Amino acid sequence: MAPIAASRQQFDEIPTVVGIFSAFGLVFSVSLFAWICCQRKSSKSNKTPPYKFVHVLKGVDIYPENLNSKKKFGADDKSETKNKSVTPKNSLHLDLEKRDLNGNFPKTTPKNQSSPDLENLSPKHFAERKKDSVSPDSLKSTTSLSSEEKQDKLGTLFFSLEYNFEKKAFVVNIKEARGLPAMDEQSMTSDPYIKMTILPEKKHKVKTRVLRKTLDPAFDETFTFYGIPYSQIQDLTLHFMILSFDRFSRDDVIGEVLIPLAGIELSEGKMLMDREIIKRNVRKSSGRGELLISLCYQSTTNTLTVVVLKARHLPKSDVSGLSDPYVKVNLYHAKKRISKKKTHVKKCTPNAVFNELFVFDIPCEGLDDISIEFLVLDSDRGSRNEVIGRLTLGSSAEGTGGEHWKEICEYPRRQIAKWHMLCDG
Repeated sequence: MAPIAASRQQFDEIPTVVGIFSAFGLVFSVSLFAWICCQRKSSKSNKTPPYKFVHVLKGVDIYPENLNSKKKFGADDKSETKNKSVTPKNSLHLDLEKRDLNGNFPKTTPKNQSSPDLENLSPKHFAERKKDSVSPDSLKSTTSLSSEEKQDKLGTLFFSLEYNFEKKAFVVNIKEARGLPAMDEQSMTSDPYIKMTILPEKKHKVKTRVLRKTLDPAFDETFTFYGIPYSQIQDLTLHFMILSFDRFSRDDVIGEVLIPLAGIELSEGKMLMDREIIKRNVRKSSGRGELLISLCYQSTTNTLTVVVLKARHLPKSDVSGLSDPYVKVNLYHAKKRISKKKTHVKKCTPNAVFNELFVFDIPCEGLDDISIEFLVLDSDRGSRNEVIGRLTLGSSAEGTGGEHWKEICEYPRRQIAKWHMLCDG
């Protein structure tokens, strides 16, 4: 029984010893933490910053790496106490505050003794003073020249050409355009896309997608034209038309690029090319051409027969010098269109022969409130068709249009044909 009682007494004394040791450890850790905090506080109070960082000063950049010593900010030094009357303490900071709104120092009379602050001025200060000395006339001349150069430059087109001998196909890759002018004055940007036509036959017409709000569009689109023998490549010409999409009106023409393929060898592989975009070559003509129309009014059936016969001397509205004309016929009653017809397209000719007949039902008796409009258009599969010329026949029409209309009213059931001059569309 005695050994068991002794072992129990030893087990009861262990928690007491552990508690005493833990109390001593807690006291020691708290005292050590307090001593470290006091040491840090005293070191911070005695420590002086090695430099001052001056910022938010117009036209002045001062970085710690450029400061060699504390002299630049007026530290206590023997040399500084001697020249205290000339350069007081914090002299650089005070001088910077005396600068005017443009960031320039006020003019002072020079002394024989050189100031150390002048040696510390960076080249940026002298560049600023140089800018201030430029005359306004020279600035105007340079800005005007730069604006004129910007207006003349319409950008650059980058593309590649290749011929696939296995498939007998001509491959054109339109890569990108750079430096296009802004066609939208409000957003100062453009919505460019490119139309490409192979001349002179104009059988192949393609266009890229529209890229929104960019002056450096990256298209990267490849077009493959099959059935073109390699021997005919030298006779072809590529015509690129660069346009800016306009949702509410006709698309704006930025410029064009014309690439004759004569002398270009594609047998060695792909050729990367770039060309400057130039203004569109619009050939103005003295007239818009003529249209031969035949009319016949049937008073018994109250119908009007219209025959579009021929067109001649149509203007050369395309770079190739040839148009693809067709005629659109609109019938109006009291200035409201009630019917429309159109002819077939005649390819690559300024003198088209249509010989197409249209019969219109007249909703009222007589032709007093009836008029007919003829629109001669140039067919363009890649974009909107351009109007070559316009002609209006009716009781209120002037010139030959009014005379022709008067004759068919006076002589019903008679087919009367006349040539008419087209006006601007």
